[in-house]
Amino acid sequence: MGWRAADGGVNPAPPIRDAATVVIVRDAATDPRVLVGQRGKGAAFMPSKFVFPGGAVDAADAAIRLAEPPSAATLAALGQEAAIDPTAVLAAAVREVWEETGLAFARPDPSARADAASAASASWARFLGAGLRPSAAGFTFFFRAITPPGRPRRFDARFFLVDADRALGDLDDFSGAEDELANLHWVRLDEMRRLDVPFITEVALAEVAARLGGAAPSGVPFFDNSGTPPRFLRLAVSGDEDERGDRDGQ
Repeated sequence: MGWRAADGGVNPAPPIRDAATVVIVRDAATDPRVLVGQRGKGAAFMPSKFVFPGGAVDAADAAIRLAEPPSAATLAALGQEAAIDPTAVLAAAVREVWEETGLAFARPDPSARADAASAASASWARFLGAGLRPSAAGFTFFFRAITPPGRPRRFDARFFLVDADRALGDLDDFSGAEDELANLHWVRLDEMRRLDVPFITEVALAEVAARLGGAAPSGVPFFDNSGTPPRFLRLAVSGDEDERGDRDGQ
């Protein structure tokens, strides 16, 4: 199915690209806030909406070595119903946060500078050149959704939850961000509904609120709109208790 353009014509159906979205939570135990930014009004995908940092997996992400992996449960869940290497998705998650917010989920590693010259993208060259190795420690895979047909762009987005304290540096300093997102700020969970957010973000937020409230996860919800009819399933996750403990016991 193609998508209908503003002039009434029907454009070819876009490919479904693998993507990563990161919900960064601050003060999770006391007064949870999440980091959001606003897409430009001229953006082809979700214009003017408030969103979490994230974007498509790039080819360069597949060559990146992580300083630390996430839990075994997250790696196993990422491998279900998927052909892409989970490490590439996690690398994309770290890179997108770096590009869109300037926050680095990483470990200092002076040897990373030696890899900067051979990095396959400018973003990774800058990241590694800063003496950093990307880290997925504490990244919990908690939600997945494929954009329905009829949209100008479609993504198979994996959503990750991570504690802000795992990022390096000042959590209020977004000076290193590129210009893809405006109005970057921390928002209390109960105030998110005041913002213009996509429907799927509201669904993901409900899952975040349940997890932060102590609800035991029963798999990873997956809205699969890749075919007809659409499917809803829960990706089995073993060791969910370890996932929650990873955030609390950092």
